[in-house]
Amino acid sequence: MSNNDHLIGFLRRDVVERFCRYVRINTASCEESKASPSTPSQLELAQMIKTELQELGLFPVTLDEYGYIYATLPASFGVTAAPLSLLAHMDTSPAESGENVSPVLHENYTGGFITFDDDPTLILSPEDSPELLLFKGETIITASGKTLLGADNKAGIAEIMSVLSVFSRFPELCHPELRIVFTPDEEVGRGTDHVAVHKFGHVGYTVDGGMVGEIEIECFHALRAVVEFRGINAHPGYSKNRMINAGQIAARYAASLPEFEVPEHTEGREGFFHLAGLEGDESRATLKYILRDFDAIANQRRVELLERLKEAFSLRYPGLVIEITVTEQYRNMSEILMLHPDSIALAEQAMTVSGVKPVRKSVRGGTDGARLCFMGLPTPNLFTGGMLFHSRKEWIAVPAMQKACEVLVNLCSLYAGRK
Repeated sequence: MSNNDHLIGFLRRDVVERFCRYVRINTASCEESKASPSTPSQLELAQMIKTELQELGLFPVTLDEYGYIYATLPASFGVTAAPLSLLAHMDTSPAESGENVSPVLHENYTGGFITFDDDPTLILSPEDSPELLLFKGETIITASGKTLLGADNKAGIAEIMSVLSVFSRFPELCHPELRIVFTPDEEVGRGTDHVAVHKFGHVGYTVDGGMVGEIEIECFHALRAVVEFRGINAHPGYSKNRMINAGQIAARYAASLPEFEVPEHTEGREGFFHLAGLEGDESRATLKYILRDFDAIANQRRVELLERLKEAFSLRYPGLVIEITVTEQYRNMSEILMLHPDSIALAEQAMTVSGVKPVRKSVRGGTDGARLCFMGLPTPNLFTGGMLFHSRKEWIAVPAMQKACEVLVNLCSLYAGRK
């Protein structure tokens, strides 16, 4: 398809139009909410997408009580390959406002600074994101300065929807049965909590990555640790040999962990302890950590260090009670994907056919695909083209979205030819 100028032109226009329309809907998720989806505004986008899927001829299209969209596009005539799933999430990060997003198209980017109409003090430059220089002369999309853009993951949604639109408009293009899934609440770690796995295909691809060419096949092994301290309060004027100050001891405990094994001092394949929350007083205090490493055994050693510190502090402060609760959040998806190398090779072949150099990447985070891998669906993560996610400087280049669409079209064609 890379030589079909008419088709590529249609893709380019369609994906930009969809993307700019989707980002205007505030779909920020909320970690404190117990509802699913965690915010009702996610349903506004879900209803819009459901209608568009029906207009494109997918059937059945369902929006369930938890805010998940499932849709099926029948296989091209004569294609007998197993069903394939394409997935993206509808929510955006609550880290920055998603209210009244106004997408701005910066045409003919010169390679210098990009300014923002709604915040003159905010500047995006190649110093922030060197990848900008790959798109000189092209169109860059940002928000107006007060909000994030929402490319994570509305770019993925727009790209999948544009591919479905292409298959509707150009029926000569070959594809297997496609099972589309759009999920809520990925940004707060609940994107697969209520997912109906039986509605998926045999292999899936989340479209939720970054720069052009990246295919994420490995992620962190992720644990959550909560350390609770119970001390003994007493009047501060008469507390000698009586008070056990839980808050003060919790601070000392936190300071006892390795100073440089934290996010701000690690990169690549280095793991870390991240203090994500602390609260308390003299009587009770709580430290909330996330523990991350690509190696599950190395991550377990972090738990063992927390336990050894617990023992040491219990001896040091008689009467102090410390309890540690550890829960697994997700596992390194490479454990599963290495058993399904064809899913990776096929995506790389689709990139090559599309004129994109594949880059295997270990993501320092997680995706819905990490959990889906362990639910029976091998799910690598493909690029969307977006950069600086979760920030007001978030951006995406139009050619990057176009290439993401091309890769998906070619991926479907290659998959359809499998026996």
